[in-house]
Amino acid sequence: MSQRRHIYYWMALPAVLLFFVFHTLPALQGVFYSFTDSRGYGDWSFIGFDNYAELFRDPQIRESYRFTLLFAVVATIAANVVSLAIAVGLTSNVRFRGFLRGVYFLPAILATIVVGYIFNFLFANPLPEVGESLGFDTLSRNILGDPDLAWVGVVIVAVWQGCATTIVIYMAGLQTIPDEVREAGLLDGASAWQRFWRITFPLLAPFFTINMVLSLKNFLMVFDQIVALTEGGPGTATQSISYQIYRDGFTGGEFAYQSANAVIYFLVIALISVVQLRFLRAREVSA
Repeated sequence: MSQRRHIYYWMALPAVLLFFVFHTLPALQGVFYSFTDSRGYGDWSFIGFDNYAELFRDPQIRESYRFTLLFAVVATIAANVVSLAIAVGLTSNVRFRGFLRGVYFLPAILATIVVGYIFNFLFANPLPEVGESLGFDTLSRNILGDPDLAWVGVVIVAVWQGCATTIVIYMAGLQTIPDEVREAGLLDGASAWQRFWRITFPLLAPFFTINMVLSLKNFLMVFDQIVALTEGGPGTATQSISYQIYRDGFTGGEFAYQSANAVIYFLVIALISVVQLRFLRAREVSA
């Protein structure tokens, strides 16, 4: 047994080394540079926690966090509501069920940046024409150019693509619920909504937890949709934290400053995920 265990260690060692070299080591380097005034090149010196202190005084940073948190919460709720509704429909006795499952999973295999450029074209050309013909003033212009509505376009694209894997997880959960349980509710005279809310949804609690945590984490790290749709605009109306770190850190000469931002960003995501996981796990027990 001891010899077999050593074999498993040697098998895992290459993956561990690759993970350390390409993931852990760069992350540690980022933490190190966050305590310096480095621009990503040239000389640098230690400045302690000055970068972190400046982050809390920077209004642009606060605005990026506000947008990212608002976007993530709205997109997470929308994606899970839509995904659960579609998953319930795809697990019922509908025609072309297998074909529809493939269609709804299609967004997951498409490149996010390509999807973003396609929707960018749709928001700029066909949709305004449709809105103008229908007399809807809001839709008669490109919403991505409106500081008050641009975030809605980003949410639509992110939810459309994010629903694909979320639907699959909900479908897997729905298939674990015994038919006898649903039939018992039907025999007791429960309506369709009562059967879903009192029987189906509580039994989906573990899958709901997984989807909520993963969805919020993914939407907090929104980047590709921002690049393809708005590039943080109009102005800074849709500037997410990850896009700000990339833009200002690599092209704005704020390498060390944005490294500190990335460290805080990581801590925020980790904290939110832990709190969310504990809350939803407690809900599973109470359900």
